[in-house]
Amino acid sequence: MLTGKTVVLGVTGSIAAYKIANLARMLKKLNCNVHVLMTRNATNFINPITFETLTQNKCLIDTFDRNFQYSVEHVALAKQADVVMIAPASANVIGKLANGIADDMLTTTVVACPCKKIISPAMNHNMFHNPIVQDNIKKLAEFGYEIVSPATGMLANGDIGDGRMPEESLLLEYILKEIACKKDLLGKRVLVTAGATCEAIDPVRYITNHSTGKMGYAIAKNAMLRGAEVTLVTAKAEINPPEFVKTIRVVSAADMLDAVLENSDSADIIIKAAAVADYRPVEIAENKIKKSDGSAEIKLERTVDILKTLGEQKKENQVICGFSMETENLIENSRKKLEKKNIDMIVANNLKVEGAGFGTDTNVVTVITRQDEMNFEKMSKDKVAEKIFDYILEHFC
Repeated sequence: MLTGKTVVLGVTGSIAAYKIANLARMLKKLNCNVHVLMTRNATNFINPITFETLTQNKCLIDTFDRNFQYSVEHVALAKQADVVMIAPASANVIGKLANGIADDMLTTTVVACPCKKIISPAMNHNMFHNPIVQDNIKKLAEFGYEIVSPATGMLANGDIGDGRMPEESLLLEYILKEIACKKDLLGKRVLVTAGATCEAIDPVRYITNHSTGKMGYAIAKNAMLRGAEVTLVTAKAEINPPEFVKTIRVVSAADMLDAVLENSDSADIIIKAAAVADYRPVEIAENKIKKSDGSAEIKLERTVDILKTLGEQKKENQVICGFSMETENLIENSRKKLEKKNIDMIVANNLKVEGAGFGTDTNVVTVITRQDEMNFEKMSKDKVAEKIFDYILEHFC
């Protein structure tokens, strides 16, 4: 995912410095070129050899170290970097950068970097809330630095408060958001539905389906990585929603329709990837028809057709894409849905095909429009999401 990209990690004197070794490892697994800069205080918390072993690059500490391959090392590295992340960022280094002080390898390189810079403050709760530190953080934000809000919890000294550096997985998401994809959806507003709606029978039971939300979440994440402003309307799902998207949680199909209609007018692209329960009880807790043997049957009615409603209210230049899950006559049935619901595109997958459908990390899909039909081999749902937006950009935008 990050082949050909260079990330510079700045590590300062904080107990959280040990976490960055794992972040460096995660970046290398994505084929990223990783360079680590350390302050001298940081070396008291983690040995530079750790980073050199993980990144296969020399860990730079001394501005005047002559054992390097570039004539002016900090400038050369600054030119290479696609993004810089300083994590953990101490109050000291935050203060230096906010006031243009460059007196070591880390600050000198960062000041010379023209690329995006991300700061993850990590320090004692009281230190973090010191008005001078807060002013420096605000100043960096005004200069275009992106600030990662500290996590709340137990700090190194046993106090409870904010000041903890977030987990490495979240730091990685900040980096991916910046450099993982070309920003070809920048300026677009994308609305995605995902997950399985639930229709209550009574306070305990409900009608639902096997959707895990993985496909819809992959679509929302890919749109975000490509620069779109994303709204995700999600019902029940087995995974956490992606970072950096506006998430609206719903339960029933009616809830989802309300949320979708509230946000659809401003959307340029709408993708309905949610699996909506087809039926709902007519009247909760009063819908059971008693039978002579003492059992009961439940009166049901069809739930709202979200995709059809969107098609009926489709705006000019708006692109609407739906999903179709079939067990037979895949193309024929999907084309009927495309026409009946007045949408631009439908992504069809056969539930009988291995690696497709609910609960898997892969999918096998066919993209269908009124003029076209394109089959894709089995691939990850992340890759399917990428292909969907590639198609939309090529044919509709």
